[in-house]
Amino acid sequence: MHRHCHTLSIKRKYHIMGFVKGSASFVRFGVVGELPVSPLEFIADRVAAFSFKDIDETFDEYSIGWVSVLNMFDAKFQYASHICGDYVTLSLRVDERKVSPAILKKVVQKEEERIKKERQIPKIGRSLKVEIRERVHTELLRKSVPIPAVYDLCWNLSDSTLIFFTTNKKAHAVLEDLFKESFGLFIRQQIPYIIGEQLLNEEQVGNLASMSPVVFV
Repeated sequence: MHRHCHTLSIKRKYHIMGFVKGSASFVRFGVVGELPVSPLEFIADRVAAFSFKDIDETFDEYSIGWVSVLNMFDAKFQYASHICGDYVTLSLRVDERKVSPAILKKVVQKEEERIKKERQIPKIGRSLKVEIRERVHTELLRKSVPIPAVYDLCWNLSDSTLIFFTTNKKAHAVLEDLFKESFGLFIRQQIPYIIGEQLLNEEQVGNLASMSPVVFV
């Protein structure tokens, strides 16, 4: 059963992460910290606690949480488990309402002109300008549809590594914060030097520390 589950996990990972298309961008992290005695049960509870909350019917500007790698609308993991063997596969979903600066500027100026004509004044004071901008911004936000962004990850529990399938630095920062909040664990990007420290013996690590970068042209 474990062997079958592991195979499904790998197939699913390759399908979802885009490897079937021939290319994928990812960053490798090390997971720092200890999981409780019953790690799978703990992870399931924490994923549920920090699952994605939809904001389509609200006026919230921002929402972040975990969803299934198979379906960005499945935040309860009804169609596929996120735990299989030694792997945890999740998608980090971020929905954000945005207002185009150009549109905001246009609508604010239009509203200022309307008020000047209505009050028959040549100029609007600074405090009223701020009030108009804030009101217009809120109104435009309410009308805007949240823009979704979804980033897949595969967490290997056996060797405490995590593959995050994007090189977007902003997404990395979001992942670090949510991962710490969700599981109480830190993630540390595994650059080649850090991987070398883990693979080499003590003498070799000493040689590694004495090396200096070289630019080949």
